[in-house]
Amino acid sequence: MTSLNVGSVKVNHLNKSYGQYQEHALTVLDDISLEIKAGEFVSIVGSSGCGKSTLLRLLVGLDDQFEGKILVDGQPIQGTSLERGIVFQDHRLFPWLNVQDNIRVALLNRKLTVAEQNQLIDEHIELVGLTKFKDAYPAQLSGGMSQRVAIARSLINRPKILLLDEPFGALDALTRANLQKELQRIWQTERITMIIVTHDVEEAVFLGDRVVVMQPNPGRIKRIVPVHLPHPRVREDVRLAAIRNDILTDFSHAVEDHLIIPVVNDFNQFQFAW
Repeated sequence: MTSLNVGSVKVNHLNKSYGQYQEHALTVLDDISLEIKAGEFVSIVGSSGCGKSTLLRLLVGLDDQFEGKILVDGQPIQGTSLERGIVFQDHRLFPWLNVQDNIRVALLNRKLTVAEQNQLIDEHIELVGLTKFKDAYPAQLSGGMSQRVAIARSLINRPKILLLDEPFGALDALTRANLQKELQRIWQTERITMIIVTHDVEEAVFLGDRVVVMQPNPGRIKRIVPVHLPHPRVREDVRLAAIRNDILTDFSHAVEDHLIIPVVNDFNQFQFAW
């Protein structure tokens, strides 16, 4: 189990702009300041274009072109790290590898014997409830099962922080609800810091200790809403519904369209905890 004295995040006056368009840079994030305690589950919610996924990219170290500071345990981040795992909306499993070998990919840079690898893999397959399917291939798995494999792969290097970028966005409503409960259970077991980016306010409130509400053009933190309810939570809790409805009032106005500047990276230079 990861110690609770690691995994804190501090963002100080973060600004992020992309390229030049009509001689003006497009500001995506404007003066973002945020502190996340070790072991906390924080949800970041906002409409499309508010910069929430850009913020997650900066936190994981995929982009180092920004103004301001991002500190993990008091130290500036320097590129990607095995201490920061990430789960994308697309599970990104290798179709030619079975479940256990897809997870094993995350251990390639670890000096472990095959027996040690197998023990770690078995523990994490059990953690996500897929012990009976460790020899199955991605084509044999449902979308929810594949995403659980991706979560296991991200956790196997014992990262201090797990970042989740719309991890259940491509799933049907029932599978999504089930995986939200699974993620809540895994977080309670591992007790690492988790940060989820989502456009789903109900999901944000159900999972988060705090909900960071962002507004677009440029992306700013509008407010941070605490969710003072114990885990595990029950979706039917009227207190959750009240918090959700309060946050939804922040999205009742129309959002202006703007151009998206594509970002191209050479992923060979990065390290991931998956």
